[in-house]
Amino acid sequence: MPETLIKTVQDMLNEEKWTRATISNYSINNFRELDEIVRQAQQQNCVDEVKAVCDEHLSHTKNSIIALFLSGMFSLSKQMLDDSALISLVNIFIDNRKLNIVEYLCNRILDYGESKFALRTLADVYKENNNPAVWDIYERLVKVDYEEADIAKLLAEKYEKEGDVETSVDYYKKALHRYINKKALNQIKEVWTKLIALIPQEIDFFYHVQRKIAKQISGEKSALLMQELYAYYKDNQLWDTAIDILKIILSCDEKDSWARRELVECFRGKYAGHSQLEDYIRLANLTQSWRNIFEAISDFEKHIAFDAGNFVYHRTWGVGRIKSVKDDEIVIDFAKKRDHQMSLKMAVNALQTLSRDHIWVLKSIWKKEKLVEKVKKDPTWALKTIIRSYDNNCDLKKIKAELVPGVLTVNEWTSWSTKARIILKDDSSFGVNPNNIDFYTVRERPISLEEKLSNEFKAQKNFFSRIEILMDFSEKVDSDSEYFAEMFSYFTSYFRSFNQVNEQIIASYLVIKQITAKHPHMNPGLQYNFAQLFGEVENPAALYTMLKDSGLKQSYLQHIRNFIPDWSDIYIQIFPTALVQDIIDTLVNEGYAEKVQQLAIDSFNNYRDYREAVIFFFKNSQDEEWFKKLDISYEKMLITLIHILDLTYREIANHRDTVENRKINRQVQVILFRDDTLQKFILENDVDTITRLYTLVDDVKDLDPAIKMQLRNKILEKHAGFKFYGSEEKTVAARGLIVTTKMFEEKKKQLQHIVDVEIPVNSKEIGYAISLGDLRENAEYKAAKERQDQLNSMVIRLQEEIDRAQLFDPTTITTSRISFGTTVQLRNEDGGAAEEYTILGPWESDPDNKVISYMSPFGNAITNHKVGERITFVINEKEYEYTVLSIKAAKL
Repeated sequence: MPETLIKTVQDMLNEEKWTRATISNYSINNFRELDEIVRQAQQQNCVDEVKAVCDEHLSHTKNSIIALFLSGMFSLSKQMLDDSALISLVNIFIDNRKLNIVEYLCNRILDYGESKFALRTLADVYKENNNPAVWDIYERLVKVDYEEADIAKLLAEKYEKEGDVETSVDYYKKALHRYINKKALNQIKEVWTKLIALIPQEIDFFYHVQRKIAKQISGEKSALLMQELYAYYKDNQLWDTAIDILKIILSCDEKDSWARRELVECFRGKYAGHSQLEDYIRLANLTQSWRNIFEAISDFEKHIAFDAGNFVYHRTWGVGRIKSVKDDEIVIDFAKKRDHQMSLKMAVNALQTLSRDHIWVLKSIWKKEKLVEKVKKDPTWALKTIIRSYDNNCDLKKIKAELVPGVLTVNEWTSWSTKARIILKDDSSFGVNPNNIDFYTVRERPISLEEKLSNEFKAQKNFFSRIEILMDFSEKVDSDSEYFAEMFSYFTSYFRSFNQVNEQIIASYLVIKQITAKHPHMNPGLQYNFAQLFGEVENPAALYTMLKDSGLKQSYLQHIRNFIPDWSDIYIQIFPTALVQDIIDTLVNEGYAEKVQQLAIDSFNNYRDYREAVIFFFKNSQDEEWFKKLDISYEKMLITLIHILDLTYREIANHRDTVENRKINRQVQVILFRDDTLQKFILENDVDTITRLYTLVDDVKDLDPAIKMQLRNKILEKHAGFKFYGSEEKTVAARGLIVTTKMFEEKKKQLQHIVDVEIPVNSKEIGYAISLGDLRENAEYKAAKERQDQLNSMVIRLQEEIDRAQLFDPTTITTSRISFGTTVQLRNEDGGAAEEYTILGPWESDPDNKVISYMSPFGNAITNHKVGERITFVINEKEYEYTVLSIKAAKL
């Protein structure tokens, strides 16, 4: 019984106090007996009561061994952050040199998860006893203590001696990052030198570390370290990387004469076979200290690309190949302009130099079939080629512009780009621009997944996208990574610096809680709990919307339920915004069905404010027992949806919340018309119900006329003499243009051809005309510009018509009246001759073959008339009189 156990603990504490048991009398067995007390308290569900007794005892007897142990173990079992009791207990036995008990206590603490204090203490005990298990403890300590650098270095040296270079390098890297954080320059230099000896080829790692040192310590210190790395690349004649390193050194100190001299030597090594090398060095003043080094480099690199056999690009003449370079004159072969001569100075300003594997060069010298096949078979090659062609900084828009339509069709691009995105995300040879997450780079050497994700995290500016990357990192990479610690610290720092609670602060809190639940050793010790933060939230529903991650939204709801007393009311408040089934299920299961029912009633009664909630309840709740008890008829639900449809159309017309209203409008249309919900209900009910519902539908001014026509036809099929009240039947509305599927596809192809073929051709014609000079007297230019205006007008007109087009459903054809999709036989009362016409739209209109548009005066005059009716009308002051002989479905 709990009372018995509590009494036992009280007696033990009193006995300890009265007998004043000495530390020397304690053994491990004593603590095993106390462990049994812990186990019994857990079994009898009286942990809190026993802990309270121990805590009260510690308030006046702070060194009670029993109370410290029991209180500390109960705190660990409840995952409380306060481990001060056990730390005090361990320190008591350390001071008294009872190391066997210290070891036991540390291991008991570690049974509940990693603890920096327990691991460090245990390591000290093992080290003093020469226990080889100390190395295992060191490894565990380095994983959880991101500030521990010396032990990481010890582990690196151990594995290096044992020949395990890979593990040794991992620990050296950890030590280096941590020494940088400590700004320990001597240790940084020592480990940097060691890593250059072990992995000099991992240039991206060294670049990353250099940037970190320059940011946290100084650029000058980072430049000194890079000199040591430079020596390896120069000795191995890896000129490109050696030049990049020197540029970094010079960016820290432009006056560094040593780096300037070395740069000239590297250029001489890289371009040893270039015919104009020394002249270009002289022209750029690379060796002259008075010239700004980066201006000199820019001039040199522009000039050095001009050599016989190299490729260039001119905005008018396209890709050309340098035929010869002599003194200050350069001769270039362009496709349409052979043996073109220009001065070197003009060439530098007017031409763009291209590498031999530049995508523009390949387009010029490869057969199209070869390039198409290569791009389709090897998207990785294509991506690398195009990205490098754009100075190793390119987004998908530019990649598409290079491939569509010249290499891939629009449809081929869709599937190809899907593969490309996967490659860019997963292939470690691709990275992102650190300043723009949308731009990609190609890496000379693949990098680790953790470094790739870290780079993406830094490049990403969106707060919630950074959370996504952090969570992805947590799932795929070990949590002891220095990169993970840096990313996690971004959110802990952000949280600690807040002045006002907003969605980012709540998100940071939830992320920290989620990460520390998985990795308890990373707990930063937050000063606030969720209830305190939530108390400052003005609009819980709006904040839910602003959390841009589904996992965060779910966590937010869970925290509200767990820590907010009136959580059910908050759930009701959030639901119309969240529209999550789990909210409804939780409320019903927890006994709040009446609140949910009232919410549903309020939603249908106040549909203007709860339009999305109405849609949710209609789609998801009709079969629920709690909903069936409501006094909301099916007809009322349909009428509410029609009202929402009309409301959204009117707000769209008034440019009010257009995007949101269009989304709601589409949802209602799917329910009522595409799923035939309204039609089925109407046809199953009496004439009065049909009249009520159809009148409401007909009053929706902007609803597609084809939908109204289909509904009317179905009503007439069942009720042949049905009388429609209100507006007369029409087949067209201002916003609609009824068309057949065949003509719709033809118009889309026509538009696509103009955009993909005719406009690019016209652009080239304009470019060529401009190259001829003197635009005032340039007939080719004027003709090309006139054609451009014509094409642009055609595109605008076609796009507007396509946007207005409403596809006609052939299954809706009715022969009870003349309408779209029917062929009608008429008797012309002026002579008695029979005439046959097919009624279609303006796109299909062909009067010579008796195909008449329903929008034409003649088509509009005969529409909606039945067999046997006589029609009289006037067109252009001429009177016509016909009798309808027959109506049949047209062959579409």
